[in-house]
Amino acid sequence: MITAIVLIKTSVDRIPEIAESIAALDSVSEVFSVTGTYDLIAMVRVKRHEDLAEIIPGRISKIPGVEATDTHVAFRTYSQHDLEAAFAIGLDS
Repeated sequence: MITAIVLIKTSVDRIPEIAESIAALDSVSEVFSVTGTYDLIAMVRVKRHEDLAEIIPGRISKIPGVEATDTHVAFRTYSQHDLEAAFAIGLDS
């Protein structure tokens, strides 16, 4: 699975509506409303790199009110949840 972190600038008067539209797209697992330079951060998870082109410039960028995106592709994922699950293997509860 390929994970992309998409930083999104939007029309500030429509952040909730834009966030909901993005969250409704296939391959978008979460959308966060944040402070700072960007208004939203979306987590996009796809099977192939080519799918990123379909979802980010092809769908997210075309939502009315989305002004700009900055995409970062993850090399590797580290998760506290995954570490806890690995150490719990074989333990009886």
